[in-house]
Amino acid sequence: MGNPFNLFLLTVVMTCIWITEVASDEITNIFGTNDSFFSSFPRNFLFGTASSSYQFEGAYLADGKGLSNWDIFTHEAGNIVDGSNGDVAVDHYHLYLKDIELMEYIGTNTYRFSISWARILPKGRFGSVNIAGIKHYDKLINALIGKGIQPFVTLTHYDIPQELEDRYGGWLSPQIQKDFAYYASICFKYYGDRVKYWVTLNEPNVVAIRGYRSGLYPPARCSASFGNCSSGDSEREPFIAAHNMILSHSAAVNLYRAKYQGEQKGNIGIAINAVWYEPISNSLQDKQAAQRAQSFYMNWFLDPIMFGKYPEEMKNILGSLLPEFSSNHLQNGLDFIGINHYTTFYAKDCLHSTCVQQGPCVSKTEGYYLRTPTKNNIPIGEPTAVDWIYVYPKGMEMMVTYLMNRYNNTPMFITENGLGEMHQPDSSINAFLNDDSRVEYMKSYLDALISVIRKGADVRGYIAWSLLDNFEWLSGYTTRFGLYHVDYTTLKRTPKSSAHWYKQFILNFTRFEAVYRSTS
Repeated sequence: MGNPFNLFLLTVVMTCIWITEVASDEITNIFGTNDSFFSSFPRNFLFGTASSSYQFEGAYLADGKGLSNWDIFTHEAGNIVDGSNGDVAVDHYHLYLKDIELMEYIGTNTYRFSISWARILPKGRFGSVNIAGIKHYDKLINALIGKGIQPFVTLTHYDIPQELEDRYGGWLSPQIQKDFAYYASICFKYYGDRVKYWVTLNEPNVVAIRGYRSGLYPPARCSASFGNCSSGDSEREPFIAAHNMILSHSAAVNLYRAKYQGEQKGNIGIAINAVWYEPISNSLQDKQAAQRAQSFYMNWFLDPIMFGKYPEEMKNILGSLLPEFSSNHLQNGLDFIGINHYTTFYAKDCLHSTCVQQGPCVSKTEGYYLRTPTKNNIPIGEPTAVDWIYVYPKGMEMMVTYLMNRYNNTPMFITENGLGEMHQPDSSINAFLNDDSRVEYMKSYLDALISVIRKGADVRGYIAWSLLDNFEWLSGYTTRFGLYHVDYTTLKRTPKSSAHWYKQFILNFTRFEAVYRSTS
């Protein structure tokens, strides 16, 4: 008989080899590639799912919460396609512990959620702090951390206290800058010892455009030629609202850096809706139109935050319509850029060329370009059930590359990416559970993300939208983005194929980390 210790060592070595081979085989099976795919992700990469307070929480009047602008807007007839609202949503407010178990099943290590401003400060600065609201998020954060899940917290995801609209017009007044900074300071004070990732504003570009140009979102303001609104000025108000959002972001960042960041060691950024635009032709005019599209949509916010000024394309076209910044304290005003990316469009020049076809973005205040998903009647990518999403993974790579180059490779997180399906009331649940199209979408976009990470992009996380089917703004409950199916009658959560796939994907990544990086 051989030496028992040597036999033990041989067993350990053979087991490690077997684990390595199995992990490599499973990695290959799940992604059609090998361990080199996972080696491209940085250490401590975050994989997560996302939500927002109005879309998930429900409990819209529970425990002292005040009314938000979306509470008011959804209760007005005709605003939501199915006549629904977020009064109950998916009742995440009461079911968050069960939902954390769903995250634990998948194996995610971060959860992006937003705090309801009206739940913390029902009257803004004009009333007291709602301690019941403070305690709710305290319990949510502790429960997440107890499961090893990093809270990734957004301060406002479209919803603001209705009190601020009623008192001074919300984002149209500079007063909101003080209100936002006050609200942010409360969140930093109560939660900053545990929250290491803060997002000030979710998609302020969407809020400015849909709230003040087209009037599709609250406060539903626009000019008569832009939409069906009772009041508003589509040529001026989007830029006033955007200006106040930028300065509110700046106020929160400056406060965090001056008072909290040194001790709490967290990071603060903003999440931008990031549509990629491809020029519809190789002409110089169309290439310039694609650049204007980025400037009038995304750089509109990021340039002032990073460089202290609006993009040149905007200043050249808009002139005095753009407000002025009175100081340079905006520069480098974030630690990371959150990228909410779903789709890509073509951009056609309408500044130097004639655009016979009318459509989004052809006016002066939009940048004089035509946004279209087709060229010669051929869509840019595979159409989906959601009419604004086309599957074009290259757009992910191009978008991240663009941001990397323009903003000196500031750290980035994919804070939203996902695929929606249209709800059919008479469909069986299996029609939603077998969501192979969502799996293929996530695979292809993660593959594109890896391509740009390999080129040096400092991307530190991927957060899928969304954990659960939920209230999808103007679409109500007619569109489903969740990795888990929700029966809106019983609120039962059921994992879809995408939840199982994401679980296996993260498991293989975790195995790679344990097996390969432990020896490197």
